[in-house]
Amino acid sequence: MSEYWILATILLPIIGGILTPLLPFKNRKTMAWYLEAIMLTTTAIVWKLLLNGTTEVFHIIHFVEDLSISFKIDGMSMVFAGLVSLLWPLAVLYSFEYMEHEERERIFFMFYSTTYGITLGIAFASDLLSMYFFYELLTLSTVPLVLHTLKREAVLASRKYLYYSIGGAAFAMIGLVFVIIYGVTCEFQMGGVLNTALIGDKKNLLLWVYLLAFLGFGVKAAIWPMSSWLPDAGVAPTPVTALLHAVAVVKAGVFAMIRLTYYSFGTSFLQGTWVQNVVMGFAMFTILYGCSMALKETHIKRRLAWSTVSNLSYVIFGISMMTPLGLMGALCHLVCHAVMKINAFFCAGAFMQQTGKSHIYEMDGLGKKMPVVFGCFTISALGLMGVPGLAGFISKWNLANAAVESMHVQAYFGVICLLASALLTALYMMNAVVRAFFPKRDFDYSSLSGVTDPGWKMCLPLLVFSASIVALGLFSGLLVEFFRDVAGIY
Repeated sequence: MSEYWILATILLPIIGGILTPLLPFKNRKTMAWYLEAIMLTTTAIVWKLLLNGTTEVFHIIHFVEDLSISFKIDGMSMVFAGLVSLLWPLAVLYSFEYMEHEERERIFFMFYSTTYGITLGIAFASDLLSMYFFYELLTLSTVPLVLHTLKREAVLASRKYLYYSIGGAAFAMIGLVFVIIYGVTCEFQMGGVLNTALIGDKKNLLLWVYLLAFLGFGVKAAIWPMSSWLPDAGVAPTPVTALLHAVAVVKAGVFAMIRLTYYSFGTSFLQGTWVQNVVMGFAMFTILYGCSMALKETHIKRRLAWSTVSNLSYVIFGISMMTPLGLMGALCHLVCHAVMKINAFFCAGAFMQQTGKSHIYEMDGLGKKMPVVFGCFTISALGLMGVPGLAGFISKWNLANAAVESMHVQAYFGVICLLASALLTALYMMNAVVRAFFPKRDFDYSSLSGVTDPGWKMCLPLLVFSASIVALGLFSGLLVEFFRDVAGIY
């Protein structure tokens, strides 16, 4: 029975999304109720599955031998599917108000809904082939979202995103082929599936293959040098960039990297080799590179995008430690960053929509005029800095602790990168907060006449996300324990 429920979570938002442009809705409000009902129903089914729990593998489509499209719910599935299912309905609610004056709204919501189902397909995939299948579909469903405005910059950004994604998928495919050939099975198993009897003297070749596949999946995770597509994708409507930068695409990238490292190749095969040092080096460099680029950026969405580039490599840094504690730290930041960053992007979108402005230097005095938006933005800013009592502190603490416990010399330098990144994050995030709440003494507030917080559909998600950032910071014990179980720490 569970296999039908899993299929329902994937097909319901996909089919519901496809029908959106075709159904004769009486008005926009009816369409909104229809879409939100689909999102909430899907989320309810996801949580029914997660709470009931099952480790059985469900084969949906069989190709040849043991290759098939299959689903399974394990600890990693629960983390990613749980995160996605909680954030998506709120993102859709925010979108109703944000997209009110946009063109081609039905087409937008068609792809927005479809992407939800495809992302859940990635979460529930039981093997590398199944995950790769939905991973490619994710590219196809999100390119039209980046392209939505049809402006020249949107065309260029979507083209760049497509080229990068196709190139990354090609490298990831190499890893898939080698896992099929040299693995006992294609199924995800903690510890890896490589057959040591078949490897023989080909270990170094497989390490090169792992590196190619890791960087291939790393395209969506915006690892350097394949990170520039992410800030460019900011030309899309804010509901798109928020999900691209916080949940669907970029988190699918790091999720795939976790699966590849811990569940396909296995850390016992990779740990202590030259490839571990290389991937950790990529992560550490990207942490500092992303922060540095964010610091010099003046466009709010591009600044947040470069911040995402940096924070994604926090997760990758945790993955590259190849220890249970490293995986736990990676999972902590995967979840905490998603909540903090979607909140920050939605605040940025509200600022842009309400004022028609988009740059940091145009935020002066807006804290008084938009207290909800900039109050919530401040919470995200403090969280991303790693202030104690907020979500970012929990994840960064666990990453730093894992680095010290790993006894890996290079990981110690990673802790320095985390500290330097926290300082740079304080500079580029608090700069916007200070401008909003503490403008120059002679600032003319009459220039902001008519500017207010947006309606409840946009403000409610901001308040929920802000409360979640505080809750994750103060009451993270049970969640961290769950991550410990997923990572195999007993």
